[in-house]
Formats: sequence, C-alpha cells, structure tokens
Amino acid sequence: MVHASLRAVGVRAEVLLEHVLDVIGPEGTLCMVLGADSDEPFDVHETEVDVEDMGVLAEVFRTFPGVTCSDHAAARWGAVGPHATTLLADPPLHDYHGPKGTLQRLVDLDGVVLRLGASPDTVTLTHLAEYLARVPGKRWVERTYVRADTGPQLISSLDDDGSFVEADPEGTYFPEVYRAFAATDGVTRGPVGSCAAESFAASHFVAFAVRWLEGRFGWP
Repeated sequence: MVHASLRAVGVRAEVLLEHVLDVIGPEGTLCMVLGADSDEPFDVHETEVDVEDMGVLAEVFRTFPGVTCSDHAAARWGAVGPHATTLLADPPLHDYHGPKGTLQRLVDLDGVVLRLGASPDTVTLTHLAEYLARVPGKRWVERTYVRADTGPQLISSLDDDGSFVEADPEGTYFPEVYRAFAATDGVTRGPVGSCAAESFAASHFVAFAVRWLEGRFGWP
C-alpha cells in the first residue's frame, strides 16, 4: 500500500508506479485507496479521483494498466497483482474501513505500507485501528452517496472525515499516531528519488495505533 507525494519524490506518477511494480515483482500486489469525486454520480470505472484530496498518483493509478477497482462509492480502492481480488472483492457497504474491509485484508496478507514523502496525516490504516480500539464515545455517521446506476445510497461508518471520537472532535490525533509510531524501531527508512522513504508492516502499525488510541481515549 502506497502513500506518496510526487513533488517530494521528484518523478512522474507513471514512472513511480512502474518502479514500484518492478521492485515488488510479479508475485507482489500494489494497492492504493482511491475514493471518488463526490460532485458527480459514482461509477466504479469512470468516476475520477478527488485529486485535491487524494493526490495525482491515485488518479493515475486508477487507470494504470491491469488495475482493478472495488465498487464502493465511499471507499473505492485500486489494486494490481495476484492478491487484488482478495483485497477488493465484495467490500462491505457499511463500516468499510472496519474488520471486514480492505484494510483488515491487507493486514491479514502481511501487507507493507510504503510512504514516499507523504504527510503524517495520511496513514489510512489508522481508520482500522479506530474500529478495533476499545474507546468510549465513538462517533458513527450516515452519508448519502449518489451512484450512477442505482441513485442515492445511504452508507454508515465511523466518522472518517472528522474524528471517530467525541473526546477529540477536530481529529488532531491522526498525525500524532504516526509520529509516535515513526519514533519506534518499526519503520525502515531509505532514499527514493528526492525523498526519504518509510516502510512498515501494516499489522505492526495497527497494533501500535490501537494501543495509542486506547491510551489517549480509552476507558478510565
């Protein structure tokens, strides 16, 4: 799973994707969270990524050769490789970042996260930890998405647009979790292009984030 700032890496999106795929080889699977531009009815194949929110790389990956996408108006993912179907098939309509979604499947496959100059508030795996953490006052929301094929669709989940917990309504914890994790020995670092790359096991991050969230917001 890749989070990247093309400006930080210093290469075009197509070049970066080709290099990552070369490194992981034919037995590796590359995935990215894509989302969608909510200003138009959602079509899994045609709706573009909200580039301002998700970045140019996500939009280029959406149409990259061999990439398939999960059919979910609130949490579309793209993947290419032998585990793409396992990651993307039959996404849960509700609680899509929870224990039955793509993030948990990534953990179950011993997946690795590669960060290339990305902001510390972009670690999507934190949303899975929000579901798993034993924390009071969790905030569930319902949002309506418009599909091109069936019209309005109501989807419920933990609030992944603001904060999952009443105790921190602004969601300031999100980058704090990653900064705390990055200070441990669980992150491997090295140069990629013009940036300092970071990689780590998805399962290690989620376990750390659960403990961190419970320590900050958990039961007295």
